[in-house]
Amino acid sequence: MSASAGTGVFVLSLMSIPICYLFNSLIYSNSAEAFFFAGCTTVLILVISARFMLKKKAPVDPLFYVYAVFAFLSVVNLIIGLEQDNIIDGFVTFYFKVASVADPHIKTAHGHMISYWDGCVHYLMYLLMIAAITWGDSYRAIGLYWVGSFLMRAIVYILGNAVGKYGTQVGLFLLHMLYILVSVWACFRIISQPSTRDVRSTIVLDCSSKWCQDYTQHYEPYLKDPLAYPKVQMLVSMLYSGPYYVITLYGLLVPGCEWMPDLTLVHSGAVAQAQFSHIGASLHTRTPFSYRVPAASQPVFLLVNVLYAVVPQALCYRCRTRPAFFLKPTADKKAE
Repeated sequence: MSASAGTGVFVLSLMSIPICYLFNSLIYSNSAEAFFFAGCTTVLILVISARFMLKKKAPVDPLFYVYAVFAFLSVVNLIIGLEQDNIIDGFVTFYFKVASVADPHIKTAHGHMISYWDGCVHYLMYLLMIAAITWGDSYRAIGLYWVGSFLMRAIVYILGNAVGKYGTQVGLFLLHMLYILVSVWACFRIISQPSTRDVRSTIVLDCSSKWCQDYTQHYEPYLKDPLAYPKVQMLVSMLYSGPYYVITLYGLLVPGCEWMPDLTLVHSGAVAQAQFSHIGASLHTRTPFSYRVPAASQPVFLLVNVLYAVVPQALCYRCRTRPAFFLKPTADKKAE
């Protein structure tokens, strides 16, 4: 397949920059002609991009088109994050006015870090998977990493919205659910692809021990934020990572556990997304001062949380680069 399809997706994703700026400028002009011009321009840009993308041969993998849309939305999320930090201005101001009622999550520290993660890390993964589809290569490894990252984000977002202080404001929740449903379908498609291989939570539950209370007060007060995202994050990590490490210990001791490399990819993607959001939100100025990590405690906080993020990545690297231990002996396969 020609590389033009993948290049077209990249061009299409970058078109979100002028489209956002154009709509933001014209929405405030309060002119019917301006709205018509904005609509026509957007349609023209999308048509030209699609024509360039499919100039030679349309990809048969439906995930190509899903990732093309997600890549476009990832750049929009990056624009949202940059404008919230006042690095750029005049691109999505109209959205912030709507989001204050319809999607207040986007203005929290957790939502802020999600915007950067989606706009940078997820965007890179989408482009890599699109490139793999374009060239006919397997993208299962990257896809499984994305599956873990997406699932962690979705679980924390849904539960955090349900039990946090914004639980009564649904707004764009149904639109997010559509995005989540499509993503879950993509997850199942990735997991079903054939494998190609060569040879901290008791604190959140209000633990009464002095150590837990001191740690919460002096090192991670963000865990008590009423938004509920950090609480849900830690609970999911406990329920997800705890059993994972028990299973992993078995897989490291018993040869022939072929599921180990795939499982480490999903888990490392989930932990990377979770720790990026948790560390960033714990230090971000959008988090109330009383819930931010004290300056004197930041070295310990960073050491603990960075180590928690790095260890799964190192284990995943070990499993993917030296998979022979996890492959069943040839004699066993023949016997089966």
